[in-house]
Order: sequence, then structure tokens, then C-alpha cells
Amino acid sequence: MSTIGQGSGNRSRIGSGSRIGLSSYAFFWQLSEKVSEPISLHEALERTADLGVDLFQICDYAPLEAMSEAELKDIRATADSLGIALELGTKGIRPEHLRKFLRIAGILGAPLLRTMFNVPGHTPTPEEAVAIFKDVLPEFEAAGVRIAVETYEQVPTARILEVIRSVGSPYLGICSDPANTVAALESPREVIDAVAPYVLNMHIKDFAFSRKEGWVGFTYSGAPLGEGLLDYDYMAGKLQPKERNINQIVEHWLPWQDSEEETIRRENQWTQQSLDFLRSK
Repeated sequence: MSTIGQGSGNRSRIGSGSRIGLSSYAFFWQLSEKVSEPISLHEALERTADLGVDLFQICDYAPLEAMSEAELKDIRATADSLGIALELGTKGIRPEHLRKFLRIAGILGAPLLRTMFNVPGHTPTPEEAVAIFKDVLPEFEAAGVRIAVETYEQVPTARILEVIRSVGSPYLGICSDPANTVAALESPREVIDAVAPYVLNMHIKDFAFSRKEGWVGFTYSGAPLGEGLLDYDYMAGKLQPKERNINQIVEHWLPWQDSEEETIRRENQWTQQSLDFLRSK
């Protein structure tokens, strides 16, 4: 993919080097109603800054869509005050939905929107997806915002790549997450190899299989980064995030633990381990 400049309103510029960032998925349980005192997005940003991280991807965070312009500007102000750049993540490619998130990206100063093809009620064909992206991408290009389609089990990686190649725009690429594709029996290494030329963003989470009780099947779930099946060194060698200025966003697949306190403790522990791991590379 060729490098492209960003609009003057965006805080983060392509060519400024790869960043390690946190996703709202790194605070999945703490942001949820499952805990007795959910944290706010502002608090998640503050904790991100406390960890020495200057990039945060607000990904699949449902309350964002209902926020007023003033509330979104408050999020931007908090991020600015903490020296944190923002990215966005959503699901779906309906034109009106993409344009809604382009507006949100403009308010937040986010130069990248991660999305996925399918949502309930809309599973676009490759031809429809190509038509949608060709329709909306001139507006994204004018705003300096790229779209990164995530690899995941609901849509074969080859089909996603077919769409991206057909559109042929540097403003449309891949958000790489090989953990997702295992559920479709796609090999992580094969997915990494296939998407490498088109990657704009990386989701970093480890994963593992464990035997279920009685040895009747397996559970496929998250693992602390560096302890599971993700071959990070292979992935980094293929995708070259530092050389290609691709941001690496930390996520988790952490199952709920025996208690709220243990879940929060483990979530924070996994985040710190992920940061330590990535900073050591």
C-alpha cells in the first residue's frame, strides 16, 4: 500500500512511526455493565495515559453512536489534554453508517476507521461492497480518513481481499487480526501472508485452545500475549509495522473470571503484559 498524507485536522500522521495503542477491548469488562462501577471513556483514556500509551482505539463502543457533538468534543478534549491520538472502530459498511462514523472521526480527529462487512440485516456481496466503497471513499479521502476492514470468521479473507483489490484505493485496506479467522479454519500464518501488502492497522491479541472438562472438546479463547498460539515474531516480520508505520492495537479475549475483582485484576494484568511484550520487540 502506498503511504498517504492526512488531513490537517488529524493529530496522527502517516509516516510518524508505528505506535502501540490500546483498544477499548483492553478495558472490555471495566467498560461494561457487568461490573458494579463501569468506567467511562474518559477514565479509560486517563488509564491509557497512566500506562504511558499515546494511542487509543474506540472500537465497537456502543454509547459512542448516541453521543452528541458536544460529548464527542469532550472526548477529543480529554484525549488532547492527555496527549493521546484516537482511532475508531465499528461494524458494518452501509453507506449511511460509514458516513456517520466519518463525521464522528472528524470530530475526534481520528485518521482511521476499522470496520467489518457483516451486521444483522446486511451481509453485502463482494460486488455490493465494492460499489459502496467506491461511493464513499472520495469523502474519506477528502477528510484524510482510511478504512481498515478486519479479518474475521464471518467473511473469508480471500473475499475481503477481492473487494480491496477491486476498489484499488490506498484509503481502503486491512485491519489484521489472525486470531479471528481460526474459527473459520483459516490458518493464521496463511492469513498473515495473504493480507500483508494491504494492512493498515493491527489488532494484537493472543489466543489458545484448552481442553474442556472431561476432555469433551476444546475452548478457544484468549491468552496473555506471548503465552498463546500467536506467532508474533512471524507476524511482525511479514507485516513490518515499524517499517510501514502500522499501529499495533492491544485487545484481549479475556473470559469472565470467578469474581468481578479477579476479572478486573486479570484484565489490567493482561494489558500490562501486552505492553511489556510489544515494547520489548
